[in-house]
Amino acid sequence: MHTNDRTPVTVIGLGAIGTALAEAFLRAGHPTTVWNRTAAKAAPLEAKGAEHAETIKQAVTASPLVITALTTFEDTREALEPAGAELRDRALITLNSGSPAAARETATWATDHKARFLAGAVKNVPSAVGAPDTLLYYSGDRSVFEEYEPTLRILGGDTVHLGDEPDLAALYEMAVGAMLLPALVGFFQGAAALQSRGLEAASMVRFAGKWLDMIKSLLPIYATEIDTGDYTDAASSVNLFLAGVAHDEDLTRETNVDTSWLTPLHDLLRRAAEAGHGEHNISALTEVLKKQPQT
Repeated sequence: MHTNDRTPVTVIGLGAIGTALAEAFLRAGHPTTVWNRTAAKAAPLEAKGAEHAETIKQAVTASPLVITALTTFEDTREALEPAGAELRDRALITLNSGSPAAARETATWATDHKARFLAGAVKNVPSAVGAPDTLLYYSGDRSVFEEYEPTLRILGGDTVHLGDEPDLAALYEMAVGAMLLPALVGFFQGAAALQSRGLEAASMVRFAGKWLDMIKSLLPIYATEIDTGDYTDAASSVNLFLAGVAHDEDLTRETNVDTSWLTPLHDLLRRAAEAGHGEHNISALTEVLKKQPQT
């Protein structure tokens, strides 16, 4: 295990996240090499002490630890392919979006190139990289995580290894990330409704935050119901939510705000009621979301 917390690091990809990663390593005193297809993006980091590799081969060979921050797994493989031979015996960590299947494909590609592989995800905005409570999770070669854990904790104090299966980080990334767009669109719908009355969206921020806190407090309860399959403690039943569909329709008529994005959710509620979950807690929607095995 590395005892020196200034392990040389290479960061591939200098978008918002990649730049934040490189800056965190530089602040911690790590020799940091950077590479990006658009070389000009490296200039601000060079000014802060980073080494700019002119080629992907130079970038990979500069450090035992190579971290990529490209958009997808496919982008990562494409960028690294010219340096495939140089990956041998190096630790490769991907921090990008993508499906579990794409993570498995990339793990196989990395192994074929004799690299030691971890897939990971940053569960916060770029400006939060390096904060003590910022969450990053990883999956894959545990020996890589254990060897470089002190270095990885520079990126966020809440650093977790999910398991040896290389696709677990991508699976959790998509499972947790599924909550983001519906929550944001709900906020945007509320903002549009307020503006239809001449009110500012900023006026709802405090109340929306409290609402999200309440939802957060319910997640352990819902998780237990889902894991046990017992939805009978119906504090908020499917039928109760179903009754609220008419309220959404009234809001559309009153404010002229488009609420059609809710239509599939309303359909999900109806299907749950038809399946016998009307008086069950709203977490029973999980059972309707599961596709039954084909016979």
